[in-house]
Order: sequence, then C-alpha cells, then structure tokens
Amino acid sequence: MSANPSLELISFKVCPFVQRSVIALLEKQVDFKLTHIDLSDPPEWFKGISPLGKVPVLKVGEQPVFESAVILEYLDEVYAPKLHPDDALEKATHRAWVEFCSELITTQFKMLSAKDKDAFEENRNSLKEGLKRLEDVLAEEAPFFAGEKFSLVDTVYAPLFMRIKIVEAMRPLALDIPERIQMWSDALLARESVQNSVVDDFESIFMAFLKKLDGYVLK
Repeated sequence: MSANPSLELISFKVCPFVQRSVIALLEKQVDFKLTHIDLSDPPEWFKGISPLGKVPVLKVGEQPVFESAVILEYLDEVYAPKLHPDDALEKATHRAWVEFCSELITTQFKMLSAKDKDAFEENRNSLKEGLKRLEDVLAEEAPFFAGEKFSLVDTVYAPLFMRIKIVEAMRPLALDIPERIQMWSDALLARESVQNSVVDDFESIFMAFLKKLDGYVLK
C-alpha cells in the first residue's frame, strides 16, 4: 500500500457521485484526503483538474482522474479487496447497472428540483419505475445486489437510497418501493462504510441544499 501514490478526493458535500467513491475507499481501507469545495464558486485550481467542472475528482499523486465510474474502476484495479466480480460477463452486467443507477440519480435530482407538480410527478414516476425494474435483477436471498458479497455496484446505489430515506422522513414520495429493494436499501444503509461516507451533519446540509433548490417537493 505504501508504494501507491497519495490520494485526494475533491468533493461537494451533498454529491452522491462523490459518496460512492468514498464508500469504495472505506471498503478498501485506503488512506485518502477529502477536500470539499463549493461548486457554485469553485477555486481556480479546480478548473485545471476537472475538464467537465464536476466532482468527484481523484488526485492520484498529481494526476487527476475524473468521472465517478472511472474512479471506481481505477480503485478496484489498484486496491484490494476486489469489489467487481471476476467473471467478464458478470462484471459487464454490474457495470451496466452502475450506469442505470447514474440515470436514477439524475432522475431523483430532477424530481427534487422540479418546480411544479407535473414535473415532480413525472420524475417521481420515472424513479418509481426504475426501482421496480431493479427488482428483476437482484439476488433473491441475500442482502446485496449480487448475493452475500458486497460489490462495487452496491456502492453506487447506497447514496440513492440514503436520499430517498431522508426525503421520505419529511414527505412520503409514494414510490411503492418493492420489499426486496427495501431490504437491499436497509442492508446498505446499515453498513459502516455507507454511514461513514458522509459528513456528520449530512442530513441538515442536504435539507438546506433542497431548500435552496426551492422545488415542489418542499411545498
């Protein structure tokens, strides 16, 4: 481990794409520095390492790596334990469901930032259908996506479920989450790496972020 370069993860405190990287790092017990920035007023140096102006960015020594899915793949190649399956087809399937989650997270944000009832319900229904679609691919009798073993694909769904739980405590979203999906969510949110992947006051910071969005969900 000591032969590997230092790691610094550039973060925005409420970003779910950052959180998935933190979960992976914690699962692998890798030392890293977490640097939070304000995306509405990013420091000048950030523009030089993030071509798309987004977080996360992982600085590996002085080399920046951007895009959360790419960061996850890098971490899984370099640091044990491996969180992707060994079988090539199974690994490709996991990667595809990682991308599916990215779409769900985008839909979730659109739902939370929607300014009127129609836009809110349109995105709420899309998220609801996406969650139902997931039920078909989950392992039947195990806590995680593929069974007993926590995998890289689990790291990407935990932030989605965490935000659903926070918002539903304030306002029921009528997502009709299937029982198997709820069991998966509960298992992920109970995991130490997931609980430690956000700042201590995350819930209040996230709610303040939602208030700034001034979406229909808070009306």
